[in-house]
Amino acid sequence: MPPADAPAESPYMTMRGIAKSYPGVRALDGVDFDVRCGEVHALVGENGAGKSTLVKILAGAVHPDGGSIEVEGKPVIIASPKHSQALGIAVIHQEFNLVPQLSAAENVMLGREPTRGPAIDWKELYKQAAGLFARLGVDVPLLALVRTLSVAQQQMIEIAKALSVKARVIFMDEPSAALSGREVEHLFEIIRTLTKQGVGIVYISHRLDEVFAIADRITVFRDGRLVGTDDAKNLTQDAVIKLMVGRTLEAHFPTLPLEPDRTGVPLLSVRNLTTAGRMHDVSLDVHQGEILGIAGLVGAGRTSLLRAICGADSFDSGSLLWKGAALHPRSPHDAIAAGLALVTEDRKTQGLVLGMTIRENVTLPHLAEFTHHGVVSRLEETAAVSRLAAELRIRAPSIEQIVRALSGGNQQKVVLAKWLLERAELICFDEPTRGIDVGAKAEIYDLMVGLAKAGTGIIMVSSELPEVLGMSMRVVVMRGGGVVAEFKRGEATQDAVARFMTGAAAA
Repeated sequence: MPPADAPAESPYMTMRGIAKSYPGVRALDGVDFDVRCGEVHALVGENGAGKSTLVKILAGAVHPDGGSIEVEGKPVIIASPKHSQALGIAVIHQEFNLVPQLSAAENVMLGREPTRGPAIDWKELYKQAAGLFARLGVDVPLLALVRTLSVAQQQMIEIAKALSVKARVIFMDEPSAALSGREVEHLFEIIRTLTKQGVGIVYISHRLDEVFAIADRITVFRDGRLVGTDDAKNLTQDAVIKLMVGRTLEAHFPTLPLEPDRTGVPLLSVRNLTTAGRMHDVSLDVHQGEILGIAGLVGAGRTSLLRAICGADSFDSGSLLWKGAALHPRSPHDAIAAGLALVTEDRKTQGLVLGMTIRENVTLPHLAEFTHHGVVSRLEETAAVSRLAAELRIRAPSIEQIVRALSGGNQQKVVLAKWLLERAELICFDEPTRGIDVGAKAEIYDLMVGLAKAGTGIIMVSSELPEVLGMSMRVVVMRGGGVVAEFKRGEATQDAVARFMTGAAAA
């Protein structure tokens, strides 16, 4: 892929030959990267490609082993995060760096509070924060505590923070990961506003449809190396995927197994399940070997449904039938004992203990199986987890690797390994590929298809509509807490499902 034609305007920031190594890992191997004021430059690549390391270097959190950095044509050595900000560089991480107990205005101006004598000038603080939100064209309540605000509002606070330090370049790491479709479009409007004001945006995302919707240029990293930079208009999604993974993906999704026989007793029957304010009168069936996809916007009740099925949340009325018999899961323990499992939406806070090893995380729900006379058998644990790690192709030096150090895709495999240890008969996947790269997604899809072929029932919730359509034998659409449509495989189209999701079609 040839480099993009050089524009008349010189880059605001340029990196050349950047190298960084850790023990046993070459994170960056002589990469080049630049960003211009007023453009959106997308940076893409699989987990482990070196994107995060590059951002940490520019943020002043990590120092490179080699290479050079120029800002406005002048050589610089970024000594610290404060120095990075002084150079006009701001980073908005996927996990926001906000203080929940402080107000929106206080978070925006934190560390830069205007003073009058020895005291904070609160009137000026609110004035400056309001001015920054006005510059973005957004209405965020200045006095509201951050913990009470939506993810989209918190993101606006992070962007306003970046503007408060007079950022000329803003790095956005997976900015749409927790946003609904409408919120993503609003984010794009904010980005367009910023670029018109001369701010350069580096957009880091695994969602290639978004990359092509917003980016002027695209740079691809693979295995710590730069494999190409070009104008977005010269590329296609398939071309970028090939550059990212080093091979052509003929299809984004694997071939699904034959649909199950639905004439017998369902594996799980949900009847009129209701939880006040979350969902109402939800009914559906799942059969052995079936992948049932659930589509809907954020707030449609999808996650509430999965949590109720798996005993994580109680429900007010309705019933569950497991293989035709009544099921009353009062806790996740009850659901696990019956053969149900939940792969949670947020693997880091709900699915894993990040400070524990792979072995410890996988066996944690099943310690009784490895305990004899009050002592856990390390030998039995190791044998069982080693087998699963090999089956799932978990990439780690050993099963004693701390989970925090794994990539997102490998962390997701560890979560899945927990439920494969005792072969759960029904697995509920909530956003199974959120925040993981294209290659890891393909592996997760293959694992799900393999489970279905072995007779496991699967319910999958995803905010990525192509994923729902590509991986489901049937698609149920939820809106406003209820089921509004159901499609058989082959009948579901992106337009038809989206119309029910948004309310454009009548139920």
